[in-house]
Amino acid sequence: MPTADENLQRLSFPGAVDADGHILEPADLWERYIDPKYRSGAVRIITDASGDQRMEIGGKPSKIMHGVRLASLGAMGVGRDDRLRDRFQGGYGAFAPFGAMDPKERLDRIDREGMAAAFLYPTLSLIYETECQDADLIQACTRAYNRWIVDFCADSGGRLIPIAHLSLCDPEAAAEELERAVRDGCRGGWVAQFVMTRKPHGHPDHDVLFAKAQELEVPLGIHPTLEPVWALPGRYDYKYLRGHRYFLNVTAADAIRHAFTSFFEFAVFDKFPQLKLVLLEAGAGWISYWLDRMDAVYESMFGRQLTLKEKPSYYFQRQCWISADPDERALPAMAQLCGADKFFWASDFPHPDHVGNYIDEVEQLAQRLPESARAGVMGANVMQVYGCDRIRDSLPRPK
Repeated sequence: MPTADENLQRLSFPGAVDADGHILEPADLWERYIDPKYRSGAVRIITDASGDQRMEIGGKPSKIMHGVRLASLGAMGVGRDDRLRDRFQGGYGAFAPFGAMDPKERLDRIDREGMAAAFLYPTLSLIYETECQDADLIQACTRAYNRWIVDFCADSGGRLIPIAHLSLCDPEAAAEELERAVRDGCRGGWVAQFVMTRKPHGHPDHDVLFAKAQELEVPLGIHPTLEPVWALPGRYDYKYLRGHRYFLNVTAADAIRHAFTSFFEFAVFDKFPQLKLVLLEAGAGWISYWLDRMDAVYESMFGRQLTLKEKPSYYFQRQCWISADPDERALPAMAQLCGADKFFWASDFPHPDHVGNYIDEVEQLAQRLPESARAGVMGANVMQVYGCDRIRDSLPRPK
């Protein structure tokens, strides 16, 4: 169970903002917040015949999210040598770190860590699209989560910042939900790195969502989720990758790069010159190479098919931002090459694919950054991009 006695390190640099922290949703969230019409198919956690906990969506038990995998969703800091089954006997939420499930605890946590604010993303809501093919149910589940996360953040004085989950399985419905969620209090939206229809993210069929994000002047993020088997790298047969979570986790960021590149293939930024696109949880050390490569191909004979008016790097500077892991040693070089105003940092707390000493890593990151870039990367950039800079200036200084 969460404990306030956790030994939390405190940042020495003021004004830090976590651009991508997570919460562990209560298991009954969807039953409480979903439209009544869809309650029977709501996301829930059940106990199967073997006694294992298992996520359920649309009345069907998950084939992949059960047992230790489900129980360990909040296991940041658990090392490679830990005996997992011994640690997660209590099931989902039993191993939640302090601040992962309660808003008052989260505020206490970021206070003790010396942070000004945290942008919040989900956990279970990163998973259910992977196994559900019912577009209407998915949209209902996103609406339920978005209502709940606004309530979760409501009494934080602007220090816990909700971002809406959207799904491209129905772009028109996603645009409607973005408008409703922003009106409700969300500061932007995010979509998964795969699309149920298998259309590229930049495809014109998704323009209705891009137009809405531009109209509302809120950023649209691409955030990695658990991917369905058909979306995994196809060069290896999945029977050889099943269970190889190290390989799949390390290479997961490829999907973000593919989604990002599709925005140039379909000239999205020419059509929507005020759209703000944010790349999340894919690292940032690759971005300079990727921009160089896209620019080079743009200038070659293979770029003739593109209708882009400018090189890809021009649009990145105008309309794109990217979050970095705190342990990325290349980030100071990326900030120098691409501009320090393009970067945020993110903890990924409390997810198990990162170590638990992120505050120590953020401290070292801040020390490596030139003084001219430090305040921006540490917090000012993300608050400005999401239109929260005035909120940040009015926040009380952490104690």
